[in-house]
Amino acid sequence: MNSSSKKTGAIASGHPETTAAARIILEEGGNAFDAVLGAMAASCVTEPVLSSMGGGGFLLAKPAHGKSGLYDFFAHTPIARPDHSNRDFFPITCDFGTVQQEFHIGMASIATPGLVKGMFEINRDLGRMPIKRIIEPAMALAREGIPMNRLQAYIFQVVGGIYMSMPASRQIFASADDPSRLIGEGERFSNPAYADALEAISIEGDDLFYRGEIARQIATDCQSNGGTLTRRDLEAYEVIRRHPLMREYKGTRLLTNPPPSSGGILIAFALALLDRVDLERTEFGSMAHLNLLAKVMDLTNQARIESGIHEVGERQAEQALFDPELLETYRKSVMGQPASHRGTTHISVIDGDGNAAALTLSNGEGAGYVVPGTGIMLNNMLGEEDINPHGFHQWPTATRMSSMMAPCVAIAPDGGIFALGSGGSNRIRTAILQVLLNVLEFGMPVEEAIISPRIHYEAGKLNVEEGFDSDLRQDFARQFEDARLWDEKNLFFGGVHCVHADSDHRNFRAAGDQRRGGSATVL
Repeated sequence: MNSSSKKTGAIASGHPETTAAARIILEEGGNAFDAVLGAMAASCVTEPVLSSMGGGGFLLAKPAHGKSGLYDFFAHTPIARPDHSNRDFFPITCDFGTVQQEFHIGMASIATPGLVKGMFEINRDLGRMPIKRIIEPAMALAREGIPMNRLQAYIFQVVGGIYMSMPASRQIFASADDPSRLIGEGERFSNPAYADALEAISIEGDDLFYRGEIARQIATDCQSNGGTLTRRDLEAYEVIRRHPLMREYKGTRLLTNPPPSSGGILIAFALALLDRVDLERTEFGSMAHLNLLAKVMDLTNQARIESGIHEVGERQAEQALFDPELLETYRKSVMGQPASHRGTTHISVIDGDGNAAALTLSNGEGAGYVVPGTGIMLNNMLGEEDINPHGFHQWPTATRMSSMMAPCVAIAPDGGIFALGSGGSNRIRTAILQVLLNVLEFGMPVEEAIISPRIHYEAGKLNVEEGFDSDLRQDFARQFEDARLWDEKNLFFGGVHCVHADSDHRNFRAAGDQRRGGSATVL
């Protein structure tokens, strides 16, 4: 803990009220870790599909003094698989407009949530304020309510089948004007039961959620209604403190989420492919730049499969992907080139003492089940096809689940600090990679780095955002059999929220990605 009370810093998040909650904490003398936790609690009201105390996440913490660390409080698989004869697990189709996608929800889709435990463990290790004060802005938002903005209303429409699937969920998320539909843009959303639950948890501690009355309720409902979680699952849950994955890129030190999650290590691998490429001579948005990005994205996908990082342990994953021969093979391929929506959100905070916090969290799409009396919807991580590659109900028991989430802290050669991360499922790593390159290679301030257009190339499909030169964009897309040119900046391409402090922690910049309702402030 640090006793300084400088009221300076920078915050970036996915909603203005999330940012405001963090600002209140900083202005009252809290540090970056207090502020990011306050924002996390608030995001469960402001971004209720993307964020919930029934989900999980990761914090990359760089204290001004002391060692950096990665707090893994992501979802954990249950101790036993569900009974096939009595399993509440069913598909829901979500409509993204241009495409539909099937997700699975129900009591058997719930993995052990970690957000509440993570909040308390981080606060015990790094906080300056008590939890009771940290969660007060979130409680006020939940009780008083906020107008639903366009982005959150759109997300509700996409996942409408989930949030209207059960009476307790409809009671919270249905429109007051027309209970047959979800709350819409401009309507006031509140969740007083969530405020009451937060208050009780702040008084009784995380044991209330993992060993007390809330744990008893979750376990009883799961066992009675075809679920999997038991009291043993909740009581056994632990936050895992990991050493961040650390890699150097042209003098900049990158700290990110290590294996078993894959996003951080794939970002680091992509940067390693580029560390001998002179990007300073390449113009942003040029054909050479776009070709290079697509090539690196493609090679990173190939290396992900060839190295088998999704099937080996933490140390083995790093050794496999950064094996010198494998890396050199892919690096040569890059240098040989001609010179020519998952439910996730992110919060970044740097305070005036130089503490940096990058926190990414997710609830999947939500299981449909709300813990009675709490206003908290639990996750559907066991119903996420993307993170269950061996098929549903084939997951290894009692195991921390992997994720593409990749909170990052980058320390520049001049001592400046960047904290950043993104939502966006498989686009998380390519979004973060492009913002890092915009800052480190093209010298953009964070605001420009984030608003600049992006591409995403994966599994033979190219997506190109609006904002590049129109003719060049057409020519670039013709090189690919499967290409889509977007006519807008879209949340498909991630939502990178980034803050920056200079080496003296006196000058700050902050930018929230408007693709995902971004908000930012400098104190």
